[in-house]
Amino acid sequence: MGFSAWLADNSVNLLSTFGIVGSFFIAAKAFRSEAKTRRIANLLSITANHREVWKVFVNDKSLTRVLAAKADTSKQPITESEKAFVTLVITHISSVYYAMNDQLVVNLDGLRRDIVQFLSLPIPRAVWENIKVLQNDDFAAFVESCRNWK
Repeated sequence: MGFSAWLADNSVNLLSTFGIVGSFFIAAKAFRSEAKTRRIANLLSITANHREVWKVFVNDKSLTRVLAAKADTSKQPITESEKAFVTLVITHISSVYYAMNDQLVVNLDGLRRDIVQFLSLPIPRAVWENIKVLQNDDFAAFVESCRNWK
């Protein structure tokens, strides 16, 4: 039996096999495209949440001291609203951290710098020191590595 006879006998099986393999390639491409779309949608959601967190700061003038580089927490203790706001920011950072770890969002290259900058301020640093024991160990380790990062 020659090749042409074999091909004639198995053409249906061969076409079916090519169809199945082709379907896998198309499905894989669609999956990658859908994953990319989902990651961008998640990024837009994180951006919207970031905006909502910082709206609290903009709309509440009693929080201006949170970003003051010279805030003296020994002379004027941290208020409950300052603590609540900083905790809200840290919770948002935690959400971003886990979304990035699970590759649900594109990597945010500036996240480490943002954490360093925010937690270098007196009030956020003091609040972080108080609440870091309440955080998941991997997130707390990430934040501490950011604080030690140059």
